[in-house]
Amino acid sequence: MCLFLATACALAERAFAQNAVSLSAEQEQALKPEKIFSECTNCPVMIVIPAGSFMMGSPIGEGDNDEHPQHLVTIAAPFAVSKFELTFDDWDACVADGGCDGYEPSDDGWGRSRRPVINVPWNDANAYVAWLAKKTGKPYRLLSESEYEYATRAGTTTADPWGDDIGKNNANCDGCGSQWGGKETAPVGSFAPNAFGLYDMVGNVWEWTQDCSQSSYNGAPTDGSAWTGGDCISRVLRGGAWFYHPPYLRSAARNWDHPDDRGDRFGFRVGRTLLTP
Repeated sequence: MCLFLATACALAERAFAQNAVSLSAEQEQALKPEKIFSECTNCPVMIVIPAGSFMMGSPIGEGDNDEHPQHLVTIAAPFAVSKFELTFDDWDACVADGGCDGYEPSDDGWGRSRRPVINVPWNDANAYVAWLAKKTGKPYRLLSESEYEYATRAGTTTADPWGDDIGKNNANCDGCGSQWGGKETAPVGSFAPNAFGLYDMVGNVWEWTQDCSQSSYNGAPTDGSAWTGGDCISRVLRGGAWFYHPPYLRSAARNWDHPDDRGDRFGFRVGRTLLTP
């Protein structure tokens, strides 16, 4: 666990990634839930998420209209999710390797390294994904919105991944009780992970997903795939951010913005489709 050991954790993760190689088909098919892997030097550390079903969205009496109706989603196969939000270290490695269109986003004076990369719109997030997929030869991508909520909940049905009350120092938001809340982003791994071993699935930065924004879940996919129909003038973000209030950190909370919009509240993490036996 990286909690309270951010420097040591960063060194361990970096050493792990520097010794990484792409998985063979046999290794990939043998992966078990919670197994971690990294497939190239300075690439994200990934965690295997098990297949399963969950109720997506908010029950009656909770959340906004766009979080309804609550509906059953079944994800039939395991997939992988980056353990942390993508960091400036991750992004800068892409730029140094000739990827990410050479774009160097501002850190707003908060520091780079293990801070989540910010000021990246949806289109830039996909430029990183394209670089990572080309470098590894593997199917990296942004998460679908339903995958994001499934990975956030990690088997829970409560409002937040840790319970129905925001508590104190569980995440980075304005009102979460941390030293960064309402001021700036926190280094990734500064709070306890969820039950799948993922960090900062809520709080710190809103994270881009594949999906187009929709006004409700009427007609939503039920298989974990991205919902890309409609006019797609905006894309869905999940997870809340450092200067948002606790209700925006609920597992079911949704946001969206134009895919070209940059802001210090926007970041992302990556997913990966896995071969199954």
